[in-house]
Amino acid sequence: MCNAQQPDPPGQVAEGEKPENEAYLFAHMTHEDYGRLYYTVSLDGLHWNTLNRGKKVFEDYHGHPDIAKGPDNRYYIAGNTSDASPDINIWVSEDLISWKKHSVYTPDLKSTPDYDEALQRIGAPKLFYDEASNQFIMTWHTPHKEGTEEDPERYWASQRTLYVLSKDLISFEGPPKKLFNWEFGTIDVIIRKVEDTYYAILKDETYPTLYWPTGKTIRIARSDALLGPYSLPQDPISPNFREAPALIPSPDGKIWYLYYEQYPGVSYGLSIADNLNGPWYQASGYTFFSDWDKYSLPAKVRHGCMLPISKKEYDTLVQKFGIENNEK
Repeated sequence: MCNAQQPDPPGQVAEGEKPENEAYLFAHMTHEDYGRLYYTVSLDGLHWNTLNRGKKVFEDYHGHPDIAKGPDNRYYIAGNTSDASPDINIWVSEDLISWKKHSVYTPDLKSTPDYDEALQRIGAPKLFYDEASNQFIMTWHTPHKEGTEEDPERYWASQRTLYVLSKDLISFEGPPKKLFNWEFGTIDVIIRKVEDTYYAILKDETYPTLYWPTGKTIRIARSDALLGPYSLPQDPISPNFREAPALIPSPDGKIWYLYYEQYPGVSYGLSIADNLNGPWYQASGYTFFSDWDKYSLPAKVRHGCMLPISKKEYDTLVQKFGIENNEK
């Protein structure tokens, strides 16, 4: 009798070879402590280990953790105390260990062009630094309909992705604007640039039905410019009921690993491609058979962001916080 066995995911480097991407940080919340900041790290982008004995790494932070590296080589993180809070809080760090308050931005949502029906809600602010234009773009989602007892999902379907630009994350240019010109719900948008193309990786926030089979999946839209127009999103990369995409390049720099959460806090999925236009396939995980699972994360991690870091930064984080081996 032969047991089935998958090949290992591509993108790893041979023993003794120097990786292009030496290590990774996953800044995330947990199921028990939603909205707070925890760290998990990896050397291969596939197997992740907890820092700080599973405790928070920064007491003041609240939000959906998202970190971007600025032109000054400092790290910036955006958050908010709740979706109903009018403020977006931004902190800055030299080393990913000590964070200090950088600024507070309070968008006038009602001044968003063609969106004066916006509700006072700010969901999951996220950051991307665009080297080509030397500015940050900060995105979040804001709905324009309240849910009802008969149709609670209309609140989520009404989410639209808004953005604002800034050179320094202290002063911001004009009122918020819509990022996409499509009329369906989007949340959890992260923007990445590869060569000359911008990619908006997003969650399709329409409820899945026979008539909208892409609902609650991770999809990708493309543009030649930071602010679009963006193409209609491609076919789903994930199954339904997935959110909070997190994208990292593989250690050899040739492959993309795209993680997403199966909510509410059940497990993480991983899709793999050699370019962001696809095709993508889903790696095996959470089967609890070590010879079958091709990636692993600590139990009960919830969404946040993943980013490459240097081996020196990895070693500093491990020295500061301590590390736990989550492999079983």
